[in-house]
Amino acid sequence: MKLPPRFFPALVTLALALLAGCSRQSGGTAAPAAPPQAVKIGFLVKQPEEPWFQLEWKFADQAAREFGFELVKIGAPDGEKLLSAIDNLAAGGAQGFVVCTPDTRLGPSIVAQAKLRGLKVMSVDDRFLNPDGKPMENVHYLGISARKIGESVGTALAAEMKARNFPAADTAVCAVTFEELDTAKDRTDGAIDALVAAGFPRDKIFKAPQKTTDIPGSFDATNVLLTQHPEVKHWLICGMNDNAVLGAVRATEGRGFNADNVIGIGINGTDCIAEFEKSRPTGFFASSLLSARQHGYETARMLYLWVKEGKEPALDTRTVGVLINRANFAATLKEQGIR
Repeated sequence: MKLPPRFFPALVTLALALLAGCSRQSGGTAAPAAPPQAVKIGFLVKQPEEPWFQLEWKFADQAAREFGFELVKIGAPDGEKLLSAIDNLAAGGAQGFVVCTPDTRLGPSIVAQAKLRGLKVMSVDDRFLNPDGKPMENVHYLGISARKIGESVGTALAAEMKARNFPAADTAVCAVTFEELDTAKDRTDGAIDALVAAGFPRDKIFKAPQKTTDIPGSFDATNVLLTQHPEVKHWLICGMNDNAVLGAVRATEGRGFNADNVIGIGINGTDCIAEFEKSRPTGFFASSLLSARQHGYETARMLYLWVKEGKEPALDTRTVGVLINRANFAATLKEQGIR
């Protein structure tokens, strides 16, 4: 029997109801909505054994706990391991990574690899460089205001020299340098310029170029300088970080200098803690403490929000330091959450 057209809508509704009923009877249910994708980000550093990077990781872990994302910490001391780590992060489901690269010239390769793998990238501490040696300003970056921190070191050296009444005639500056790295050059140039601005003669500021950016590298470079200038009786010492100054202080100690005739001020504030804890003062007088918390916690937090909520961070964020010495380091480290 042929049904009139007016019955067709009712038949369609009935058929759909029967299909739904069959699905329920056979144990079928409506497909649940897909759960939101968990956020996983990497945090790659060039020297994982260094206290500074361990602190960055510590504070990045804190951000991961607070915001509920997974943090993958990877040591990448060379370019090959770094690029391999990026591949592994992508394969493991990560959506982005923070990186302090072992070589700033790897910047274009890192960015290309990140784009290929669909990963967001943020550089920390050391800024990526283009092939022409200029900063990659289109890459999100959180670092220190290197020149200002260097200037603060130079100003503090000049003030302490004045407080101790070092004779200008037999006082000189040992600036331990590593000018291949822009951040390092900015720090030492800033310190030198601040000393000159405070009235220190530029012709008595001597550079000691490091071949390696560690204590032995600084020790060797400073020993060469000390041999060249036996007439100097009082030394002011600056460098790119604590280890540069520590190596120089050890070299001066080998030549008979001590805390009475050496003033060394480092940068970082994390590699010199044991020096401040010694029973007797050494030539390592102070350090500009950088904020490892900001560099670790904030970069991880910003990258998470970028992945999770699409909140893109500022392209260029800078931090500054606070001067610590034997008198205030313990209280300051506690305030900063380092101890």
